[in-house]
Amino acid sequence: MTAQWYVLIEEDTRATKRVDGTDLKLHHWKLVGTHPIHGTEAQAHATAEDAALHYTPALLARHTRPGDEPARHAFLTPDGAWLVHLKQRHRECHIRVTTARLIHALDEKQAPTKTLKDKLRGALEGPPPPNKPWRPRKQA
Repeated sequence: MTAQWYVLIEEDTRATKRVDGTDLKLHHWKLVGTHPIHGTEAQAHATAEDAALHYTPALLARHTRPGDEPARHAFLTPDGAWLVHLKQRHRECHIRVTTARLIHALDEKQAPTKTLKDKLRGALEGPPPPNKPWRPRKQA
């Protein structure tokens, strides 16, 4: 497998929960875009810069009218990631745009469906032993 460049976009998503009469705004990062770049590392960095300067997150986009453009402060971090603070009217949020190489990908595998006989046997014998946690390989 050859390593392929991607531009990754993460948004600070927010959910408001009401607890004991108080609104709590819960924030967490969510990966909202993985965009493959068919080219070099330099092309990936240029695409990431374009996304940092023009991408509008869902929090603002759903309230945007034609012609609206949010205030935008784009910061380039030493590791090459973009951290962008956006503000429009009384809403504000931030996004992170990074470039990354896909080094490894593994498709999901599902165990075969159990027959009634297997389910009954499992109920009588108890649950199978848990999977062993990951351990680093010994270096030669």
